[in-house]
Amino acid sequence: MFLNLYIYIFAGTKQPYFMRTVVHTEKEVMEEVIRQCEICFVGMADTDGTPYVIPMNFGYRDGVVYLHSAPHGKSLDILKRNPLVCITFCGKGEIAFQDKQVACSYGMRAKSVIGYGKVEFEEDMEGKREILDIFMGQYSKMKFKYGDPAVRNVKVWKVPLDTMTCREFGAPYRQ
Repeated sequence: MFLNLYIYIFAGTKQPYFMRTVVHTEKEVMEEVIRQCEICFVGMADTDGTPYVIPMNFGYRDGVVYLHSAPHGKSLDILKRNPLVCITFCGKGEIAFQDKQVACSYGMRAKSVIGYGKVEFEEDMEGKREILDIFMGQYSKMKFKYGDPAVRNVKVWKVPLDTMTCREFGAPYRQ
């Protein structure tokens, strides 16, 4: 009877599971989480320690996150003073529970990746075009053209990730 309190109900089936957090260290797992995301959250801190986090579209290749923005704004002002960022990716989660009637038994099953790096800006027109192709590759298999005025007026960010961590929340753990 005590075991029934720990029944993990997921996808309409009852299986004896405990929910747990798993740390993944495999680069392939981390990159799969990143590929499944449409938005990342970029956290930065001003020199007085004030945090600032913004959702952004992105591209990713070989340990580097690519972002783009307008050529001016609050985030760029902060990055001029402190180029260190933390980027979080989290795929679509699924609600899971152990007992439908017990609120404390509910949790979210999801995977996330957190990466740290230092923003560099690409100023070369051809370099920007190459990065914009990587960026668009996150969302489409199409090939794109970029006009010179558009390329000149976009700020292209490169963030080589110094470290990445990956956690899976609500992972099943069989007894």
